[in-house]
Amino acid sequence: MSIGGLMRTSVSGMNAQATRLAGVSENIANANTTGYKRQTTEFSALVLASGTGRYTSGVVEANTRQLVSEQGGLSYTVNSSTSQAVDLAIQGKGMLVVSDGAGGTFLTRAGSFVKNGNGDLVNAAGYILQGYPLPMDDTAGVLNGFADLQNVNLNASQLRLKPTDSGIFRVNLPIGGEAVDESQRPGENGGEDRTDPVKFNHTDSIVVYDDAGQEVILDIYMTKTGEAADGSATWEYAVFDRAQASTGNSAPFPYNEAPRTRVDVSFDPSGKMTAPDPASFAIDIPNGREMRLDIGGTTQVGAAYQPLAATVNGNPPGSVDQIVVGDDGTVSARFRSGELVGLFKIPLAMVESPDNLRSMPGNVFVAGRESGEVLLGFGGESGLGSLVHGALEQSTVDLASELTTMIESQRSYTANSKVFQTGSEILDVLVNLKR
Repeated sequence: MSIGGLMRTSVSGMNAQATRLAGVSENIANANTTGYKRQTTEFSALVLASGTGRYTSGVVEANTRQLVSEQGGLSYTVNSSTSQAVDLAIQGKGMLVVSDGAGGTFLTRAGSFVKNGNGDLVNAAGYILQGYPLPMDDTAGVLNGFADLQNVNLNASQLRLKPTDSGIFRVNLPIGGEAVDESQRPGENGGEDRTDPVKFNHTDSIVVYDDAGQEVILDIYMTKTGEAADGSATWEYAVFDRAQASTGNSAPFPYNEAPRTRVDVSFDPSGKMTAPDPASFAIDIPNGREMRLDIGGTTQVGAAYQPLAATVNGNPPGSVDQIVVGDDGTVSARFRSGELVGLFKIPLAMVESPDNLRSMPGNVFVAGRESGEVLLGFGGESGLGSLVHGALEQSTVDLASELTTMIESQRSYTANSKVFQTGSEILDVLVNLKR
């Protein structure tokens, strides 16, 4: 073994330990970085050919790899669902898709996003969250690329109004009670020429929104019109606009116009609704759309009158009160009225070998030949995992392990330097032989 080979081997050992220490340094520096994946350094020996009776030492090579596939712990956050900030973590192997705003698309697990001046959701490194706008219609996304992805922008939800065009009204109407004569039913008594008195069995109200986003209160009167010996019964639904109620009129049923709609409802002896079929009817909202009110599931059983469901779509103009992200990546804006409006759907990406992704500045990654091509899907599909709203993935760095590795590398570096020093001393002896 030559003295030069001895020194060359020890130098490679010192370089390898220096590389390992560099990885340790980066890990410790990013111990609190959201979504950071720790670096690990593996060593491989490069052996040189040796002749008979003569040994030639090789060198050691350090290979650093980032363990992207490691799952970090989840840390739940406060105020992560306001209209200004959205915190996302992934439970599984999927990754978020982000853009640098200049045409570059990357993958990341860093899910702490805030709204910038343009309304886009950006993380701490300035990367913009990507998603598909809703409704998706023909833009269903593609499996193997980033086509049709757009910046997730929350400005579109500000002062957004939606007129009501559908709703659900479901109740239980009790068995028994007297049927009301036709001349006394609410459906026959709206307008100036109404008769006196008016009778009905039950009434309730719902709030809907017209084309200008203004509230319209609809009063729904439910009146029994007949009951057979076998227990089957018929009812009348009459819907009035409360704004047309005249409190100054002495008549007991003070609407100045006919009902917005009137429909007959029938039940079989078991209490199941048989008409109308389909179980819905149209209501013309004043200064608004035609609303389809679904009354499917309404029953007539031996229990007291009880509302079971009363929901409508639509919302008045107003600012977003809360951003809600579902497990499947659906981003919705909740308005102060309680209306939930879908804005975007966030896809998740994965590759065959995530540990071979190429790391880029800003805690993002790009796919290459070693990692495999990117596949896109949504939370809960194809093993991608699920999105967790209101949480962040912690760094996978364990400080105790890193400090232990640092001590090991320091000792190994010192030992290699001693070998180099010994080789240098032997070389000095050889040089001094000439004297």
